[in-house]
Amino acid sequence: MSNRRTFIRQVLRGSTAMAVSGLVPSGRILGANDRIRFGLIGAGGRGKAIFKAAINAPNTEAVAVADVYTRRFEEVKRIAPTVKTYTDFRRMLDDKSIDAVLIATPQHQHALNFVPSIEAGKDVYQEKTMAFCPDHARRMRHAVLASDRVVQIGIQSTSSPAQARARELVRTKPMGRITAIHAHMYRNSPYGGWKAAIPSDCNPQHVDWKAFEGEAALHPFDPNRVINWRFYWDYSGGNVFENMVHQVGFWFKAMDLQIPERASMSGANYFSPEMQVPDTMDVTMALPEKILFTWNSGFGSSYYNEDEFVLGSEGTVTRDDGTEAVTYVPGPLKHGRAEAGTSGEGSTAPDIVGAGDETDIHMRNFFDCVRSRKETDCPFEIGFRSAIACQMAVASYRQGNEVRWDAESEQIV
Repeated sequence: MSNRRTFIRQVLRGSTAMAVSGLVPSGRILGANDRIRFGLIGAGGRGKAIFKAAINAPNTEAVAVADVYTRRFEEVKRIAPTVKTYTDFRRMLDDKSIDAVLIATPQHQHALNFVPSIEAGKDVYQEKTMAFCPDHARRMRHAVLASDRVVQIGIQSTSSPAQARARELVRTKPMGRITAIHAHMYRNSPYGGWKAAIPSDCNPQHVDWKAFEGEAALHPFDPNRVINWRFYWDYSGGNVFENMVHQVGFWFKAMDLQIPERASMSGANYFSPEMQVPDTMDVTMALPEKILFTWNSGFGSSYYNEDEFVLGSEGTVTRDDGTEAVTYVPGPLKHGRAEAGTSGEGSTAPDIVGAGDETDIHMRNFFDCVRSRKETDCPFEIGFRSAIACQMAVASYRQGNEVRWDAESEQIV
């Protein structure tokens, strides 16, 4: 592992030198106060949300939007009337004046959009889950290592005050031996609230179906696949890719955790018959740090909501995703309450409540780093590790057995 890290550092140094020498395409040099011109690839619901966050960031300019579905152009022009529109995102990348690209396409498209964007000399804000499969993750990393580009992965909580506080608590408070992290995420909503109506113009005249399918298995045109792509294994990792990735990425960064050695996932679809992916699931990941990371989720109850617990022999750190409250509870726990004699800090008010709009904070961090060339709050490496962890869970579910990460071949086996 140390040899591999040394190699990556050497490649990074070499790629930086190449970029300076002009052998690797690089965007225009920006001053601290320069306006950043950006484009968007993928203007669905999440795409429009990050598009608005980018417009609201200081000293930015929306230049262009690309999408395979022309209906989206009308929607984004209500937000930014003067933007150029493209059905082929590569034509947008030809615009040398664009400094940065935001990518919010379906998950199977991420690498197909990301690699050309990096190669075109653009800095990239890439929505999660970063990569659809190990091959895509490797292709994305190869592009990054051969460039000097700034990359932010869309795990927004890494920019929140909760991230800094969680990192501080697990390092400075008496935790003892940490052997487990437990997280859960529940909704009382069939289809996870994802199911959307099919617009009447979602047809081959308005959708570039071949571009939408990309490298996925070929199917006759199906408007449901365009609109409700999260339902299908061809394009989505389901709720693991939608929500587990946020909680995994948060703690992978806070505790500098590595790719799991082993993972297993069981589950079923109880509430959402039109969906291929499960709506109720349980994931177990054995990390090389000798920590068991477990996550469970379902769409049939909201009793548990979204919470995480880092469990140590001498203390516990908890995080409430709804309020962003991060709390340290000292001492061992018994039946959910501190044992008699434990003191003080666990019963005080939460350290952080209401951290604000994480997407706006995360987007501003990205643009700040585009100007400064510093590392973003959620750099490529955190995106890579969290993506592989999620891919391992999905692979286990689909294969019906535990899977391992082969670090030498970088394959799920």
